[in-house]
Amino acid sequence: MPSDEPTAPRRTTEPLWRDALGQCLRSLRLERGEILIETARRAGVSPQYLSEMERGVKEPSSEMIAAVAGALDVTLGELTLEVATSLRAAPIGTAPAGPTCQVAYALAA
Repeated sequence: MPSDEPTAPRRTTEPLWRDALGQCLRSLRLERGEILIETARRAGVSPQYLSEMERGVKEPSSEMIAAVAGALDVTLGELTLEVATSLRAAPIGTAPAGPTCQVAYALAA
């Protein structure tokens, strides 16, 4: 016999911030034609740590994110905007879309 009780909507998981961040970082690094070691050296982090950031394994501090963003010649604001944009565009239950992570450089004049 069917119940008259309302059922809660089934919630699917959204992509995680750290996954979207990692995809953006990897995309930016590859657009520059760099290997992990080069970017990690400039950021002052180990290649292993940067790899874990790119794979979404680590929850990096804002200082670490800023260091890697700087090594990739983007601001923390630009990177944050791109990660947020990729999360908004990603269907719920999936990883953020695509290997490209174009950083928006033109803001208000």
